[in-house]
Amino acid sequence: MSLSPGSPDSGAGSVANDPNLDFAGTTPYEDYVQADVLTHLQHLRSDDPGEMVFLVTTQVMELWFTVIVHEWETASRALREDRVPVAMDALKRSVRELEALNHSWRPLAQLTPAQFNAYRAALGEGSGFQSAMYRRMEFLLGEKSASMLVPHRGAPRVHAELEKALHEPSLYDEVLGLLARRGLPVPAAVLGRDLAQRYEPSAEVEAVWAGIYAEADQNGELVRLGEALSDVAELVWRWRNDHLVATRRAMGSKTGTGGSAGVAWLEKRAQKNVFPELWTARSHV
Repeated sequence: MSLSPGSPDSGAGSVANDPNLDFAGTTPYEDYVQADVLTHLQHLRSDDPGEMVFLVTTQVMELWFTVIVHEWETASRALREDRVPVAMDALKRSVRELEALNHSWRPLAQLTPAQFNAYRAALGEGSGFQSAMYRRMEFLLGEKSASMLVPHRGAPRVHAELEKALHEPSLYDEVLGLLARRGLPVPAAVLGRDLAQRYEPSAEVEAVWAGIYAEADQNGELVRLGEALSDVAELVWRWRNDHLVATRRAMGSKTGTGGSAGVAWLEKRAQKNVFPELWTARSHV
């Protein structure tokens, strides 16, 4: 069954090739995609016509967060089981998905302050940093913080999922576990760290990656893994910077809708590298 909406031919003699249009209930397409649900989730809070694109774009971003979390959790499980090709496939898919996610900024990237202010009050205290699925993305990247569970105390299921993710190995933790099982000298202190804490760079891990890249002919699979992770890290960095630029353009240095420091908060986030030793190790190869 094609999942792309289309129109049947209406010419003479096309009956044998026409799709089935008669269903007892909803269409199989609707049953699978739940399009009617998706297209009725937009409850506007202002009269400004620009609010619709802001709301839909944000909802689309949430869907991409969900897919990317799925891919990184798939990759994490595969690495834990030493199934590197399966992990690589998931990481490569996530790169394409991150590219699509980043393109989601385009409808919002050139908002003027006046355009944003036309419906900003309708957001109340709502802010992107309250996104539970984005928080799961950050946790999988090693950006752990127990305080980020606090906004979700009123949603027991969401809070439980985040708390579970907080204490589980990040994607990078699983990568380092794989390197250790391959006989590489990943420090015991790194392997046995408190998983609920933010990952901190290690000079010893940097040396491990430098050694892998220095002997690329012998470490082809690990180099390819490192490059796939670097692709992910680069696109996460671009996401953070695109968010920063769009926010700076729409509201300057004003306080964020959720009470955060707005641009100052985003600038701090944009300076952080994901999988840090993969970047610093390149200076030593």
